[in-house]
Amino acid sequence: MAGSSPKAEEGKKKARIEIIPLIDVIFFLLATFVLFTLSLQRIVSVPVTLPVATPPQQQSNPNDTTIYLQVSDEGTYYWKQGQGNAELISVSEIAPKLADYKRSESNPRVLVRGDNKARFGAAVFALDEVRKSGIEQVSVETVSSPTGR
Repeated sequence: MAGSSPKAEEGKKKARIEIIPLIDVIFFLLATFVLFTLSLQRIVSVPVTLPVATPPQQQSNPNDTTIYLQVSDEGTYYWKQGQGNAELISVSEIAPKLADYKRSESNPRVLVRGDNKARFGAAVFALDEVRKSGIEQVSVETVSSPTGR
């Protein structure tokens, strides 16, 4: 061609299709489609009536002979029978007191409780002593109480 130089042909760029932006658009459309189809599904559930916790009622039963064995954060134990006052007892006194209690009561019950910093090992020791004494009605209080109460 007249008037065209080889340098002018080198400066022209060939048209080409860029594939990377096409991949980005395809992934965007795919993600949009997936999210849209997930939002179309109706979630079906079964209505459940859950129990509601109520605070414990203070029992004023004068015939209550339940033993309250409390564990403190220092590893000391308190013995309280019924509505009486709690007394500090040593570890060696737990087993004989439980044996005496079992002999004197036809329906012995023990409630193991702890203050808010009581150690787990001391509470397990108390539960183990109750088990060894043969008392079958044992409960663990799930609300912490002040020491010696």
